[in-house]
Order: sequence, then structure tokens, then C-alpha cells
Amino acid sequence: MKNLTKITEFILNGFSDHPHHLHFLFVFFFIIYILTVLINFLIIFFVFTDSQLHTPMYFFLGNLAFIDVSYSSVTAPRMLLDLVTKNHSISLPACTTQVFFFIYLASAELFLLSAMSYDRYIAICHPLHYKQIMSSTVCTQMASGVWVLGFLYSLVHTLFSLRLTYCGRNAIHNFFCDLPHLFQISCTDTFINIVVILIVGGSLGLGAFGITFIPYIRIFSTILKIRSNHGKLKAFSTCTSHLTVVFIFYGSIIFIYFVPTTSNLFIVNKVVSVTYALINPLLNPLIYSIRNKDLKEAVKRAMKNWLCVSYRSL
Repeated sequence: MKNLTKITEFILNGFSDHPHHLHFLFVFFFIIYILTVLINFLIIFFVFTDSQLHTPMYFFLGNLAFIDVSYSSVTAPRMLLDLVTKNHSISLPACTTQVFFFIYLASAELFLLSAMSYDRYIAICHPLHYKQIMSSTVCTQMASGVWVLGFLYSLVHTLFSLRLTYCGRNAIHNFFCDLPHLFQISCTDTFINIVVILIVGGSLGLGAFGITFIPYIRIFSTILKIRSNHGKLKAFSTCTSHLTVVFIFYGSIIFIYFVPTTSNLFIVNKVVSVTYALINPLLNPLIYSIRNKDLKEAVKRAMKNWLCVSYRSL
């Protein structure tokens, strides 16, 4: 058996097959990233400074906005740098770190969407007891659980990824590091890693899936019993934003992690990866904001206060 040199550096071939479009892609993704940061930070600002938004729904929305900013920041700055430089290499420690935070924030968002689904269930199906059930203490505990579970889930997969060695190919056909990419180029048997994903990821994923979708059976049956059309529309509007975000998020996960990646699907996989890692963090706040009267009123109040302060200072 001949000796093979262990690889400690990878090449990110995310957009190397489109060299003539690199400048356009840089401008496009730079705008998306800046908008993602600005819009999500504005939501965080309004949620935590406007007293009328101090409710469980907006508390979780603030957490989602923070996840989206962090999530996008794990991949976007590195991708933008690669688009304007010829050096697309990334060290093994840097790649492993990116894997950890990517899984951490993705799983945290998965669990947070479940918490938000439970919040909608209590708000619509048990409105009289909503404040008692969804107290500030309970919301804080749920949010803490989201972050702790996401951390532990990512830590398990990251620690198991450290057993992998790389001694052949070092090209990653994407613009960031993720476990499926490392499995493809590893010269270590990945059976144990896959078993861990199936057992740990399967149990937590199915649990989160159930908590997210099962309550909507009761939610929709309760909404249909509402006599007032205005009441039905108001109840549906509080759910459609959440469901839209959930379907986009789960659809991206299913394609990336459960559809086998072949050479014929590299381009499609990159498009879905861009949607999953960069577009979703921008879409989420837009979906929640466009038809949200409370956020619009918060913006108006903030603008009014700012204009009053500016006028007094003149």
C-alpha cells in the first residue's frame, strides 16, 4: 500500500466555472448580504426597543433575525472574498469551523421554527391562556433550549468529522464547507458519520418536524370554526408567513442533504445552496415584514420619534 499525503487545505470551486460572471456575482451577492444584515438588524432593533412588540411572537422573530444575520455571515464574506481573488483555498481548521457554525445556526433555526409553530398553536387554539402559557420565562427557556440544542447537535457532528482524513481530491464543488462536501472527498470510511447523522439528526429532525407541522392540523381546524371572515383572515395571516419560511427552509434541506449529488446536479446544488445560505436569510425578514401591520406601525413610530428629536435639536 503506497503512502498518501494527507491534505490539510481545500479548494472552493463555487463559481470557478463562471469566470466571466464573477464581477456581476460579487455585486449581486454583496447587495444581498448588505440588505440581509440591515433588514435583520432593523427587525432586531424594533423588536427589542418597541414596547408594543414585546410579545412572544416577536421575541422569537428577533431570535430568527439574529440567526439569519449570523447564518449568512458564516458563508457570505468568504464567498465574496473568493469572487474577487484568485486564491480559493481554505485550510482544514477554517473549513471545520465553518462546518460547525453552519450546522449550529441551521439546526438552531430548525428548532426555532418549531418553537414559533408552538407559539402560533397556543395563540390561536388557546387564546385565553396565551399570556399565562407563553410567559417571558417560558419564552426565554424555549429560546435557550433552541440555542443549546443547536450547539450540541453541531458539536456532535463536528467532533465526528475530525476522524476524517483527506488524501486524494481536495476540490469542494461549492462556495462553502459542509459535511456532504467533506464526505465526498474523504478517504476515510464515512459509515460512522452517516450513522450518527441518521440516528441523532433523524431523531431530532423528526421531532422538530412533528412539533412544527402537527400543531397546524389543530390550528387550521380552529381557524375554520371562526365565524367572522375578518377573524379567519387575521388568524391565517399570522400563520402563512411562518409556513412560507418553513416550507422554503425544509425544501432546501431536503434537496441538499437527501438528494444524492452527482456531476449532473452540481449546478442545481449550487443554486439551492445559494438559496439556502444567502437568499433565505434575506427572504425570512421580508416575508414576515411585508404584510405585518405591527412592524409597519413600529417603523412609523420610530420615524415619528426621530423626526421629533431632529426638529427639537434644530
